[in-house]
Amino acid sequence: MRAPSILVGLAGSLLLAGCFSAVPDPQVSALDAKYMALVPQAEIDPHFARYQMDDPTGEAPGTVVVETKQRQLYLVLPGRKAIRYGVTVGDEAFGWSGAADVARKAEWPSWNPPAEMKARWPHVHAVEGGPNSPMGARALYLHQGGKDTLYRIHGTNEPEKIGQAASSGCIRMRNMDVVDLYNRVPVGARVIVR
Repeated sequence: MRAPSILVGLAGSLLLAGCFSAVPDPQVSALDAKYMALVPQAEIDPHFARYQMDDPTGEAPGTVVVETKQRQLYLVLPGRKAIRYGVTVGDEAFGWSGAADVARKAEWPSWNPPAEMKARWPHVHAVEGGPNSPMGARALYLHQGGKDTLYRIHGTNEPEKIGQAASSGCIRMRNMDVVDLYNRVPVGARVIVR
């Protein structure tokens, strides 16, 4: 009885091969390699792997689109293409949606939980940047109308949660994926979270 499931899996793989192309890992610094070796690793579900594909968003090139229900982030490329990344999104109580701009970017940022989070969870405290920070390898800080939304697109030290609604609102990516996105997206880029 295993033959049909193997055939379905093989057929699905062949179908995907025609629609998607893998995006190679970006170059990383010696510090990145050192820190990433200290962060937990998780098996990558192919549904949440990094691929180039036809653009499903219809947005302008350079736009970042987060489809929270799909747990996917798309970077729109010229020529009606996009790079798709799997993400962790905010759960129902803490999710955020709307349009914002990347106001700044940071490598291995520190984490300073907002007052609202400290009130909910008194045990949380600031963490210096590095492999222990929940912000991971990179962060893109989202502002709306010139004001900080307090939401970020950032790496994670919990890669096993990619594809889930498990964050306090921020969009989490695998560290290698957020490095790739960080390298491609300039300050000022438009971000749409829906």
